[in-house]
Amino acid sequence: MSTSSFTPAKPVAAKPPASSRSGSRSLQKGAQTRAAILDAALGLASHMGLEGLSIGALADVTKMSKSGVFAHFGSREELQIAVVREYHAKFEEEVFYTAIRQPRGLPRLRALFERWVHRTSVEVDSGCIYISGAVEFDDRPGLVRDALVGMVRDWHAAIRKAILLAQEVGHLVPDADPDQILFEMHGLILSLHHDARFLRSDGALARARTGLERILGSFATPAGRKADAESRQTSPQSATAAATGTVPGRKRA
Repeated sequence: MSTSSFTPAKPVAAKPPASSRSGSRSLQKGAQTRAAILDAALGLASHMGLEGLSIGALADVTKMSKSGVFAHFGSREELQIAVVREYHAKFEEEVFYTAIRQPRGLPRLRALFERWVHRTSVEVDSGCIYISGAVEFDDRPGLVRDALVGMVRDWHAAIRKAILLAQEVGHLVPDADPDQILFEMHGLILSLHHDARFLRSDGALARARTGLERILGSFATPAGRKADAESRQTSPQSATAAATGTVPGRKRA
């Protein structure tokens, strides 16, 4: 056989030692356990607030030992911070990343607000950690408060950027104050949460949307109104929500 016709065999990758495979499985299982604990903690915090979280309460919910929970979160503070980060990640996925698929300008700004409104309305029966956390930690310096403030500021920065982009593409008048628009949009969300969750007002959702229309009506350009109208025709709001202004899942009294 000539050497030119010889095809060398492909080297066979050596199998990792059994101890390595076992270690990898342990790490994977550990990550899954931590994720399950974090999911349970997020559920608790949504209903009871971040201050309602404790290693003991979480152990009861997850049917684990306190030492087992503690192994994944070395302290109550670390657990609270992890919950804040997990909440922020879910918020980004459901609100921000969905909304930015819309074109820059008023279509994107409206989408951000609508997704924010939807998220807030869904949380009426549980609670928004951004809002409840602000009440719990408004005058309590520390790492948990720092984490909360950082996440909310990140979200505000995203909204502000969308406002600036709307000005750049000519959808909002140049002299509109981005910080004032942001302030008013956030105010609508806070009012929605308060009236829907605390007062149990059926009309809160409609009033929040009316508030946005007033903001856009004050600062939108003709080009912006046209782009906004075209976007709403291709991505209409829920007919039920728009018609009744009721919060999803909330029964009328």
